[in-house]
Amino acid sequence: MSTGFEQAYCRVGIDVGGTFTDFVLADQRTGAILRFKEPSVPDDPSLSVERGLPQLLALANVEPRDIALIVHGTTIGLNATIQRRGVKLGMVVSKGNRGILEIARSQMPSAFDFIAPREEALVPRDLVLEVSARAAHDGTILSPVCDAELDQLAESFRAAEVEAVTVVLMHSFAHPQLEAEVVAGLRQRMPGISIAASSIVWPEKREYERAIIALLNSYTQPLMESYFDRLDHRISNLGITAPIYITANNGGILSLETARERPIDTILSGPASGVVAAANVAALTGIDQLITVDVGGTSADMALVHGSHPANTTRAQIGDFPLVLPVIGVTAIGAGGGSVVWVDKHGLLKVGPQSAGAYPGPICYGRGGTEPTITDCYLVAGLLDAERFLGGRINLDLGLARKTLEEIGRRLKFTGDNVAEQAAEAAIRVAAAVMATEMGRELAHRGDDARDYSLLAFGGAGPTHANLVADEAMMGTVVVPGLPATFCALGAILADVKRDYVASNQVEVSDQSAARLTEIFTELTGKARDWIAGEGEFLSEITYEHILDMRYRGQGFDLQVKLPEDLQAALDPAALTALFHACHDENYGYRDGESDVIVMAQRVRVVGKMPALTQARLAGEGELPTPIAQRRVFHDGRFIDAPVFDRADFTGGQSFAGPAIVEQGDTTIWILPQWACTVDHWGNLLIRRGEASVSP
Repeated sequence: MSTGFEQAYCRVGIDVGGTFTDFVLADQRTGAILRFKEPSVPDDPSLSVERGLPQLLALANVEPRDIALIVHGTTIGLNATIQRRGVKLGMVVSKGNRGILEIARSQMPSAFDFIAPREEALVPRDLVLEVSARAAHDGTILSPVCDAELDQLAESFRAAEVEAVTVVLMHSFAHPQLEAEVVAGLRQRMPGISIAASSIVWPEKREYERAIIALLNSYTQPLMESYFDRLDHRISNLGITAPIYITANNGGILSLETARERPIDTILSGPASGVVAAANVAALTGIDQLITVDVGGTSADMALVHGSHPANTTRAQIGDFPLVLPVIGVTAIGAGGGSVVWVDKHGLLKVGPQSAGAYPGPICYGRGGTEPTITDCYLVAGLLDAERFLGGRINLDLGLARKTLEEIGRRLKFTGDNVAEQAAEAAIRVAAAVMATEMGRELAHRGDDARDYSLLAFGGAGPTHANLVADEAMMGTVVVPGLPATFCALGAILADVKRDYVASNQVEVSDQSAARLTEIFTELTGKARDWIAGEGEFLSEITYEHILDMRYRGQGFDLQVKLPEDLQAALDPAALTALFHACHDENYGYRDGESDVIVMAQRVRVVGKMPALTQARLAGEGELPTPIAQRRVFHDGRFIDAPVFDRADFTGGQSFAGPAIVEQGDTTIWILPQWACTVDHWGNLLIRRGEASVSP
């Protein structure tokens, strides 16, 4: 371990959201973790970092020199892509491939709407230019690079004033030489313009997907470089000299320099850090199977954790754009706290997808909002205290929320004295049912059952809704971590340095192919080793994972197979075939011993372990604290009395039965009747069905 962590003992995690920028500071000496929220500055998120860091340090009573590490999560690249705020791109393709972005995968945007518009291409067709240089599938040069063509390409791009050019040639994922020659030639002719090769950014088969990854990297790179430069400058001006890392799509972190070069590796990193923190909770609690639910202002997202490891995927979407990079598998499953509650023309109650946003926000915020939201429903149903919301920083207007929900209730034909409360509970139930249904659908695709999992909730609204979702999904356990509303910031400082490498070589598994696969893995591992050597001095252990994309001959899909250490050391074809058969049987319920086994791609993941984060345990068991209040909650069509606890008063091992409410500075936890809660010694709330007390 580097002496850096011995002299400077604090780590800071930062997660930039649309409304707030979340900060978490972990003190390695004591294990104490402090949180802080600063209003975000959408036009320049680094400004909220600059404003919030001094307040965080003052709260923790530490000096800038005491900071050993800063890890920052951002959605700037994703937002720039969605909002189309990237640079003007040009693209070079093989002759005959000019329509690659329009043809894509030859799929309609909607199977039910033939006039639904397609996603606008990242590069207009007049800036997609062809080149005659071409290689066959085996690398044979069919047509070499022509200097006259390069001159013409450079002239056309300069005239169009493009800011970056991406080169995507046929078969370059396996034979990159021609693509490299085109890139070198254009760089000579277009100094000052970024020229990128798709085979360098992500050398995977499928021209369209490879093109999208390379284009998105070029599209967001100048914007991200500018932001990272401002971030570095602002943090340095505060007297903080600690290295800055950026969260990555795959649940790892990257040095600031790597993130500048490869912003594509950070574009979907927003929700990944929360899942990393959930994996840490799984390891501490011994819960092997977790479904995480992150409920923010506009949406609810789910992910899976198996055996304290987040589930990964290599298939993600940004709008209609496919992203075939290794990412944490996060799926949107429902509405968030700011989602609008409304009644359609048929008299049916709906929640979302519209959102009140950060401004004006829910009606109860008193900022001019006119449409009721789930947060308004929480307030009217009694789950929130109008005077204690977010630790008392925002006073909520119960009267405004009740008035609008009464209108919703009348449209739903509710009667009696509690029309607003009935409408609020109905909307909360609808949101929970949608989440549970979508969760079940996603699990069914994997052959899983929600009842085999525990639910871990985070985000500002996640703990409030979690017990309802678990009850709807017939799950038995809910876990609420200690810092649910700043969970992504915490996950950032729990992550290790991590990067993935890929090669696309189709190889039939046989005695003759073992040497070829070993050669490919050796090359990929060499690249990974060279990269990790420049990622910082804190790394205590370096590991390399070997993964193969495999299929039976004739199949149209791949199955990723991670090689155990013995196969990494000595690749045995018979053992590899047996391993694939077993994985296929586990995933799909059958194996085909008669078919040949084909390797479609080879992957290496390098992981540089950061020193373990010291995590404090709660004090031993004590008497259950006295509730700070009693509150009437509208539940199951009637009012019930629920004690209200301050989470800061709990110690490890305490148990109590629902109904109950637990409040903390950044969220509220609702525990249903017929459920019970135990506080474990790591500060997690374990809420289980039908138990009056629970052993931690």
